[in-house]
Amino acid sequence: MEQLENILSDISGFIWGPALLVLIVGTGIYLTVRLGLLQVRMLPYALKLVFSKNQDKTSKGDISHFEALSTALAATVGTGNIVGVATAVVLGGPGAVFWMWISAFFGMATKYGEAVLAVKYRITDAKGQMAGGPMYYLEHGLKQKWLGVIFAIFGAIAAFGIGNGTQSNSVAGIVRDTFSVPTWITGIILTLFAGAVILGGVKVIGKVTSYFVPFMALFYIIAGAIIMLTNIDLIWPAVTTIFSSAFTGEAAVGGAIGAAIRYGVARGVFSNEAGLGSAPIAAAAAKTDMPGRQALVSMTQVFIDTLIICSITGITIVMSGMYTDKSLEGSALTTAAFEQFLGPIGPIIVAIGLIFFASSTIIGWSYYGEKCFQYLFKNPALLIVYRIAFIVMVFVGATVSLDLIWMFSDIMNGLMAIPNLIGLLGLSGVIALETRRIVKKVKEEKAEAQAGN
Repeated sequence: MEQLENILSDISGFIWGPALLVLIVGTGIYLTVRLGLLQVRMLPYALKLVFSKNQDKTSKGDISHFEALSTALAATVGTGNIVGVATAVVLGGPGAVFWMWISAFFGMATKYGEAVLAVKYRITDAKGQMAGGPMYYLEHGLKQKWLGVIFAIFGAIAAFGIGNGTQSNSVAGIVRDTFSVPTWITGIILTLFAGAVILGGVKVIGKVTSYFVPFMALFYIIAGAIIMLTNIDLIWPAVTTIFSSAFTGEAAVGGAIGAAIRYGVARGVFSNEAGLGSAPIAAAAAKTDMPGRQALVSMTQVFIDTLIICSITGITIVMSGMYTDKSLEGSALTTAAFEQFLGPIGPIIVAIGLIFFASSTIIGWSYYGEKCFQYLFKNPALLIVYRIAFIVMVFVGATVSLDLIWMFSDIMNGLMAIPNLIGLLGLSGVIALETRRIVKKVKEEKAEAQAGN
């Protein structure tokens, strides 16, 4: 068993090595340049779309802009926002937070491109529901079905690990440590909750996440804001430490700048999933009149996930100075940092945050895995089997050690990214064309609104 763990660890390290990270960030840089800094000039309009009360209810699709974003956020805002950020700071030093920001900035362009293609090449399945994502734009856009099949295989498998078992395992562990609740009880509760939502299908998932996600995000953001406001004198020193160590490797493994870059970029990608090809599966279900409109909404996912939520975790940890304590890592480091500023309530806030984040990830990834499986197997009976197996895995993950599953899923996640990035680069011309269409449309709408006034 130990030998197998070592083999999987080596494979994971190879796949998530510099080559893949450069490809992911490089794709984001390329799209940023080609689209003319779209994530900057169109962000205000994108945020307006997200929070607009007048969601598109007439266009083709299954769920609203906001529900599609909430489903994607549910899947991405998970243990990575608490555990992943802490790990990045421990292994890469405070400077890892800076490189996380950099990867997120370019990742916004990547996420936008994924969503454009997802809506552009989506299809209506036998049940009359929308189906889309990398497997469809690789098949119908790039004309390389074999790449779509490869992506779907990796996605359907990865969902059981990084989107399921490892999440329930994290929840059960922190609930046991904070509230002294046995893992099997947590496992049963999580399984019943996940089962009730998952068996309801995409419309139920969309409805639940549209209420669930804003609440959990605001809960954590408010807690972080309280820490910042009550310790405002520590913010500037923390930010300057983050920027200075980004180029010096201060407190990083081996003191090397490469560690700050590697772990900052890697954990940023794990958190917001830009380039992995998962989120566009949810974007494809949105009711929208143009691919670019939903893509702008999807772009804000990276902004919210990494530039806001991950930043709260990272800055709080650096403010506390506890990242130098080598006995602390993962959720323990984040918990200790929150406890330093908020006292006994700090660990409870982190625990509740992790419960919300991980539970929502299970829901979101159930949809991703299901759509990948559905692409491979059209038989409805098999789809029910997949759903049941996914729900059972929630309980298994909460009650057993998952080191092997975590590493295996890590590998599947990395392998998902490769065909997806090939599709993004190969279809970048389509993305640019749809971008020109939406930019023109937005300008026309603004002109009409001004004329009406």
